[in-house]
Amino acid sequence: MIVTRSWLNEWIDLSDITTEKLLKTFNSIGLEVDSHRRYDVPKRVVFGRVLECEKHPDADKLSVCKVDIGTSVRQIVCGAKNVRTGLDVAVATIGAKLPNGMEIKHANLRGVDSEGMICSAGEIGLDDFCSGIIEIDESIGSYNIGDELCTHPVFSDDIIEIELTANRGDCLSIMGVARDLSAAFNKPLKENRLEKLPDNKKKGIGRVFSLSHKNDLDVSLFYKAVEFNSTELPMLIQLRLKQIDEQKENNILSYLQYVTHSTGVILRGYDFEFLKDDSGIAKADVVYENGMYVLYSNEIRASSIGINQCEESKPTKDSKLVILEASYIEPSKVAKAVMQNDIPTNEDYYRSSRGSEPDLEFGVNYLIKTLQNSCEFELFSGDIEINDDYSEKIISFNKEDIDLIIGYEIDKSKITNILKNLGFRVQKASDTFAVVVPKFRHDITNYQDIAEEIVRLIGIDNIPSKPFEIVEANRLSDDYFTFRKKRYYRLQAAKCGFFESVHFVFDEKQSLEKYGFKTVDEDKDLLNPIVNTLDTLRPTVMLWLLKSASQNKNNGYRSIKLFEVGSVFDSDRTEMTKFGGIFSGYKEKDSILNSGKPELIDFQYFVKTLSNIIGDFELEKHQTSHKLSHPYQCAKIIKEGKEIGELFRVHPLVEKDFDLDRTFLFEIDFDKLDFELKQAKEISKFQSSTRDISLLVPKDMEYKSVKDVIDEAKPDEVVEFYPVDIFEDETLGENKSLTVRMVLKSYEKTLTEEDINTAVETILKALKEKLNIGLR
Repeated sequence: MIVTRSWLNEWIDLSDITTEKLLKTFNSIGLEVDSHRRYDVPKRVVFGRVLECEKHPDADKLSVCKVDIGTSVRQIVCGAKNVRTGLDVAVATIGAKLPNGMEIKHANLRGVDSEGMICSAGEIGLDDFCSGIIEIDESIGSYNIGDELCTHPVFSDDIIEIELTANRGDCLSIMGVARDLSAAFNKPLKENRLEKLPDNKKKGIGRVFSLSHKNDLDVSLFYKAVEFNSTELPMLIQLRLKQIDEQKENNILSYLQYVTHSTGVILRGYDFEFLKDDSGIAKADVVYENGMYVLYSNEIRASSIGINQCEESKPTKDSKLVILEASYIEPSKVAKAVMQNDIPTNEDYYRSSRGSEPDLEFGVNYLIKTLQNSCEFELFSGDIEINDDYSEKIISFNKEDIDLIIGYEIDKSKITNILKNLGFRVQKASDTFAVVVPKFRHDITNYQDIAEEIVRLIGIDNIPSKPFEIVEANRLSDDYFTFRKKRYYRLQAAKCGFFESVHFVFDEKQSLEKYGFKTVDEDKDLLNPIVNTLDTLRPTVMLWLLKSASQNKNNGYRSIKLFEVGSVFDSDRTEMTKFGGIFSGYKEKDSILNSGKPELIDFQYFVKTLSNIIGDFELEKHQTSHKLSHPYQCAKIIKEGKEIGELFRVHPLVEKDFDLDRTFLFEIDFDKLDFELKQAKEISKFQSSTRDISLLVPKDMEYKSVKDVIDEAKPDEVVEFYPVDIFEDETLGENKSLTVRMVLKSYEKTLTEEDINTAVETILKALKEKLNIGLR
């Protein structure tokens, strides 16, 4: 796509934008600059006006002209065929140095003095767009005779070629590129619409043109009829068509090409004589054929809409009455039809397959406005219009969606301005946007495309760089983490020598009730149990563990450690997961270390073994609701202040029922066990100190009472405390001696003896006030 700075300036004010900034902006908004060429007409080349023009007295091909150059009238000998009186021209005055190296001096040509040179386009460094000398006219805008050409924007211009991606058909026009610059510079587009058409009220288009078609066509067409009396092509249009290398064989086709390049609307002209039939009216039919729309006249193909046009149907330099056509067809349909049917194409296909401008009436009206300046014509009133069945595309999104894609927070008003300047209609409520995509932006299909437009216009260089970050959505379900948790605790148990035991979720109702377990309610129990010994859903894993331990004992094992993580059910048939374990018999196997006489497991050893599996916990006095437990060796398991289960020695009578040696069981609510990311904790670099205090407490006082008071009263320096000894003697009467060891440490300094004594005194004072106990 080729644009010039002066051409763009007709659509958007670039007077305060330097060419360097313009080029940089093109690159930053995704319109990559492929080439840039600037031309400047040399100094001392001025606007002149031919006042007189006579034949040279001694040369047939030369003319002697009197030329007004503002400061004076000079005699100049000229050899151009098109020089004539009244013509405004480019005059190289004495001292001018032309691009080809020629320096203008006083000369005498065949005996006639010449004080300058009337120049052609190529002689002053322009593209050679016409034969002979330049005929300057009002199409370039205002100018003064005698001013240097290099001071005028048309003669001091930049030609910029832009490389477009296939989806940016909306920028295949000066208006489309200006629209992007409007968003980039936050400047409005200039108004280029024709206020009123010069219609001939007496002649309607129906008198000269008739169009037949079927309903529901997927193509938009707009027709207008024009009768030309003269078609002069102004200098500016000639120059620009040469700059974009789109010169045509006659003036009517040149106008059509110029306006198509300006507006993006695909324009064609049909010669009336080609279309008319015996009735003297131009008649045409639009037919759907091979995936495309074809215009027929007198059963002869005139064009494939949006793809090609037969040469015979085009206007010639002698054409008077011309049928103008503007067309739009959805790009993907054009490309598909050409690919599938191998249809020959022309330059129109390049535009239509990438997306042309759909505002057809605007394109035709802009053509009429352009013709008014230089042509004499009569415009027939009315038009013939076919519109495709187009539904507006609306994309809704939140500002947060855009910020997340871009990685940077964009102001809401900036988003709105960018989109409006690009031709989108925007409605917003709070942080929610509803955007109506313009028809010419067929490439915009979702809010990600909207984000790309915003980034493009803001400029990637204007968005702060951030480290690359990929945030993947968590696709792991709760089942996965439950599996991980089960695997972790199963491995912990296995590390401590336990073997996993897997059992049925069914159990014998009679056995469960015998040992005091509440079973599933009658109305929710199993209707058709497998066997009588598996006639209900189990409320605990412990009974099965006892059965498995008994089986292992019968098989000759003396140290039995089993565990299970499995489902249990309450009386309402609600499913839960329990983690149970059994340790029966001896602490270890026979070995040389124990002289073949290992000790039986005891409560303390069982508690230590369980702590190796689930971590630190506390015990509190407990009475179970079932009959499996020993009444005096039973405790709640407290972890981080929550009760999570129970552990106990099996009642001797139950041990006898299952023929087991000394046996311990635990059952924990698996859902209450921790399985979270391990958090690092601060440790002190200063050494710790210990201090033991022996308290005289009543025999019936539980350690929990002492612990609660110390927990509440201890200063920060006491980081840990625990009982280390209990002593009873007749001399103590109804009391006992409880020794508590305290570990003291500071994060700020090494504790002095005074600091330690102060901390201990604080605790002793609280014990005296709340429990009336003190040092032994």
